[in-house]
Amino acid sequence: MPWYSFRRSPAADERAVSRFRFTPEPIDTAAAGAMLADPASGGYVAFEGWVRNFNEGREVRRLEYEAFESLALREGERILAEAGERFGATKATCVHRLGKLDIGDLAVWVGVSSPHRDEAFRACRYIIDEVKHRVPIWKKEHYVDGDSGWVNCERCAAAPHAHDHAHDHAHAHDPANALARSPQPEARSPGARSAPAAPDYSRQMALREVGAAGQAKLRAASVLVVGAGGLGVPVLQFLAAAGIGRLGIVDHDRLEPSNLHRQTMYSLADCGEFKAELAAARLVALNPDVRVDVHVTRIDAQNIAALLEPHDIVVDCTDNFTTKFLLNDTALALGRIAVFASVYQYEGQLQVVDPRRGTACLRCVWPAATRDGLVGNCAEAGVLGPVPGTLGALQALEVLKILLDLPGRLGSEVMMLDLLSLSTRRVQARPAADHEAHGRAVAAVDVDIDVSYDSITLAEEAGYAVVDIREPAESAASPLVARRARRVPMGELLSTSLDPAERLLLVCSRGVRSHAAAEALRARGIGKVFSLRGGTEALNRTAAPQARV
Repeated sequence: MPWYSFRRSPAADERAVSRFRFTPEPIDTAAAGAMLADPASGGYVAFEGWVRNFNEGREVRRLEYEAFESLALREGERILAEAGERFGATKATCVHRLGKLDIGDLAVWVGVSSPHRDEAFRACRYIIDEVKHRVPIWKKEHYVDGDSGWVNCERCAAAPHAHDHAHDHAHAHDPANALARSPQPEARSPGARSAPAAPDYSRQMALREVGAAGQAKLRAASVLVVGAGGLGVPVLQFLAAAGIGRLGIVDHDRLEPSNLHRQTMYSLADCGEFKAELAAARLVALNPDVRVDVHVTRIDAQNIAALLEPHDIVVDCTDNFTTKFLLNDTALALGRIAVFASVYQYEGQLQVVDPRRGTACLRCVWPAATRDGLVGNCAEAGVLGPVPGTLGALQALEVLKILLDLPGRLGSEVMMLDLLSLSTRRVQARPAADHEAHGRAVAAVDVDIDVSYDSITLAEEAGYAVVDIREPAESAASPLVARRARRVPMGELLSTSLDPAERLLLVCSRGVRSHAAAEALRARGIGKVFSLRGGTEALNRTAAPQARV
């Protein structure tokens, strides 16, 4: 029988092979107790965990125990050593059964000896509690009605008082050791040690503000995340892991290698795939309980109401002002809460728009909406990966605070963060006098301003005069293959004389600056100006040769 002396001697080292072990055979408690005898110890305590015939109202016929043994033995050894260091125990051992057990069988035995009884009691209690929560052991319950199922950690962690009962179901788990609980079929190859993992919310349910009632609220919630990039990745991961019942993902982009330093949910092998579909696969793997709706589309005035309507909250994770204000207006019109974030280099902004609380909206704070392209996005201005990651995490936190009705939610204010200096400030805002009108007239998007072509040659054949508005260095690095394209940097474009009768197609790297410039020119009365959707990076990606407006 294994045992361990915390005050090691050469003789003890020779006898102590293991202080924590598993056995497929019945546990010999008499032999275990005899090994703990020590003339210097006046206190001796043993814990016995037996298999009982019911669990949570269901009759149990028998149990099966499995463990990830190499990891479990190391963790068990650490627990016993900790008990000796913390409580001054002299010797301790723990034996846990594996395999099939019948009702009344001894499943786990813990023994401790120490100079005084109080030390032995506390050390024994510490060992069994820590084994339950840290050692990768799982059990399969076979019920009288013929059903069976692997019991996850959530139950034992949610009810720690159950450890006080000596005749306890011995079931020790730790979600940190999830690698030991991979999916397991009923029939498996000999020697296989795997079991199905289950979502475990015990750590957040331990918060008194959450508990079972709060977890039920999260499961009943539905959240739409627009954008699966630098902001969207942490939002989606945290919300799925928290147990949000339904997540919608809207994103039309494909993954590129330049995304990966900040969009860490994806891998290099995923490049070229749609982000929304990649994200959905990752979230299902993270938490199969969450329903994930995928929308590989560009959000616009025509589809936004249908996309938002089924959800309680919309999270804006986009990098353009047109979409942000469209989300703002539609959320107000539908009475939905919206959580916004923006990133510029090392800085970020966070704002929550809640129609139910009458908070200020984006148009209240920014009456004159900034045109896209006038402020650089991540591709043009640059960004360090943790910056959008931090803002996205804060967005996810605000969503959880809203759903759980936690204190400290953002109100009519904008949170501004400088992540270089780690300084924050809140800018107070008031609803504008025309605030209610912001939700009655949903912003319209110029659906005819962006056009797509497989090549510039096709655009020229369609009658467009192509204008490359990129900076000289950009044009030199990636020349535009065209018959007669003009090169007019955006900084010079608005002061250049243009023929209002000419049909112009503006081209930049990603279609953002060209869209903003086209809007500005149209406002000046030049009505036949268009933007190449996606810019030079999108050329040759589409399958059809014809333009799509």
